[in-house]
Amino acid sequence: MSAAEHPGISETVVELTADDLRLRLGEALALYVAAMRYPPSTVQQRAPMWLAHMVRVGWRCVGAFDEQGTLAGIGYGYRGASGQWWHEQVRRGLTAVAPPEQVHQWMGDYFELTELHVRPDAQGKGLGEQLLRGLMTRTGSGTVLLSTPEGPSRAWKLYRRLGFQDVLRHYTFTGDPRPFAVLGRTLPL
Repeated sequence: MSAAEHPGISETVVELTADDLRLRLGEALALYVAAMRYPPSTVQQRAPMWLAHMVRVGWRCVGAFDEQGTLAGIGYGYRGASGQWWHEQVRRGLTAVAPPEQVHQWMGDYFELTELHVRPDAQGKGLGEQLLRGLMTRTGSGTVLLSTPEGPSRAWKLYRRLGFQDVLRHYTFTGDPRPFAVLGRTLPL
C-alpha cells in the first residue's frame, strides 16, 4: 500500500515503497532532524545515506501520516550484512566483549532497524510502537538489532517494553562521540 494513495490517514502505519520515500525524502529527513534534535545541516549528509540504504537486501519502510497528510513518523531497515558500515562497527565492538558464538548469534541473521522516528509533537501517543510493529512484520530474519543513544528517552522505554535486551552498551561509533547502546531481540515481536 502506498502512502501517496492514503494522504489523510491518521495514526495508521502504511508500508512505503522506495519511490514513496524518495518523493518525501526532504520531509522524512526534516522529521528525523527534529526528532533527534540534530542541526538542520544534518539533512545534507544523511540524504545520500538514506538513498543508498533503499537498495539494500530486505529494505522495508513504514510511515504514519496525520490528518493533513503530513508525515508524523517514519521507520526503515534492512537485512544486516558483512561489509555494511554499521554491521562492521557493531561486530568490532561486540567481538571485543563477547565470545564468538554470541557474536554469530546476533550478527549472523538479523534485520537492522536503521531508523525509527516520530515527529516531536506526535511523540508519546503510541505511534513509535505502531511503526516498530509494522516494520517488524515479514523481515525474513530471526533477530532485530538497533542502536540508540545511551540515556533515558521514550525510545528506551519503548524498546524495553517490547523485550529488547542489551547486546552492546556504551559503544562509541566512529565519527560520533556519544555513547550508544546496541539492543536486540528475537523475532517475531
